[in-house]
Amino acid sequence: MKGMKWLILLAIVMITGCAQSPPEQQTVNDAASALGGRDKILAVKTLILEGGGTNGNLGQDVTPEATSQMFTLTDYKRVVDVAAGRVRVEQTRTPNFAFFQGQQAQKQVVGIDGDVAYNIAANGTAARAPNAVANDRRMEIYHHPLTIVRAALDPNAKLSNPRAENGQNLVDITTANNLKFTLAIDSSTKLPTRVVSMTDNTNLGDVAVETTFADYQDAAGLRLPTLLTTKTDKYPTAEIRVAKQSIDGEAGDLAAPAAAASAAPIPGPPPPNVTVQEVAKGIWHLAGQSHHSVVIEFSDHLTLIETPQNDVRALAVIAKARELRPNKPLTHVINSHHHFDHSGGLRAAVSEGLTIITQSAAAPYYKEAISRPHTIVPDALAKDPKPLKIETVDDEMVLKDDTMTVNLYHISGNPHADTLLMAYFPKERILVEADVFNPGAPVSPYAANLMENIRKHKLQIDRIVPLHATIAPYADLVKVVSTRTSD
Repeated sequence: MKGMKWLILLAIVMITGCAQSPPEQQTVNDAASALGGRDKILAVKTLILEGGGTNGNLGQDVTPEATSQMFTLTDYKRVVDVAAGRVRVEQTRTPNFAFFQGQQAQKQVVGIDGDVAYNIAANGTAARAPNAVANDRRMEIYHHPLTIVRAALDPNAKLSNPRAENGQNLVDITTANNLKFTLAIDSSTKLPTRVVSMTDNTNLGDVAVETTFADYQDAAGLRLPTLLTTKTDKYPTAEIRVAKQSIDGEAGDLAAPAAAASAAPIPGPPPPNVTVQEVAKGIWHLAGQSHHSVVIEFSDHLTLIETPQNDVRALAVIAKARELRPNKPLTHVINSHHHFDHSGGLRAAVSEGLTIITQSAAAPYYKEAISRPHTIVPDALAKDPKPLKIETVDDEMVLKDDTMTVNLYHISGNPHADTLLMAYFPKERILVEADVFNPGAPVSPYAANLMENIRKHKLQIDRIVPLHATIAPYADLVKVVSTRTSD
């Protein structure tokens, strides 16, 4: 009888030991085993990736859908303190396209240490990055099989929603520090294939950031990918080819530099500063920060050129425009082009009831952008929905009444953006443009094309009012173009 009890107890132990884990836990366990085992993963202290690749030019390509502009990455090094949640990335990037700063290589050093994200300039000066950047960099830590599976193995992590899709097993993970991801593994090899997280983008709203993993190789007893490809929404943003990866190598000091760690948190964009300069009767230049706007007065209404960057800047310039002539309604905003820094305030403009005037090729993108959900960080339009009102310009549009005439022209053939509009005031002989000529800039890669378009339309100009930089005489453009031509 005593022997029978032992047999029964042994059977219970064996049954318990063979019992399958819940499916969500099993997906994580399978991934851990495929990578090299739970114990090895949990024992890792540092991960160092070295190699090269490319960065995309999110929101700044020639057309809204284009993805051809890339920065070539060399000397890429990503050092991760796995347990402490610290990361520093060093890379040199070189644009394969005409760029404001020129096409020379640019060294970048960025990092995250807990809640502190930082950037280190070429001269060694460190500055704290905004909270939104810190959040994205914290999320990025887990866009690697080792770090996401390690986080999922934490007893305080929450696993849910196991499912199978297209030959992959998926599980949702909420880490111990309350970050949310979806992990997918190959149903045959059990190796992680991708990880997805959600973030807010000013222009695109709620977006998925997805990193896929390929070309696994052995590294100190672990199987780790040597190709990591990231996209934000549908746009490619990074491809890293790892030439060397080290486990528990010398990481150095990954703590945030003192200047960044001691700086106050940056909860959002800087407070708006809108200065007003009357350029001519009925025309005002709204400056004060990096991106400018122009107010135009007609006999019975106002029109604004540009609501840039984000809600904060856009709503400030809208308010300033209304303040200039409170007895006239502000009805339209002319958008210079689709690039994210120049279109980031259009949703705010729609929330204020303004009609968007834009180049025809940008209209499909704006129709989509205005309809996108913004639930992670609700913006002005999410809080006060309004329908999109839009008017398009193919090659030319004239806005005219008894007191003001403005000619809008498409800047054709420009390699910076295919949706560029410039505004010409024939009576005042003033040209308003964005990006194609920044007076005083060290390089002007788009100036010659601007001159071609000016000559095409036989414009007579005295002054250029840029949406970056300061107002300048037309002679400055002539000088820059003639210098480039003679080089």
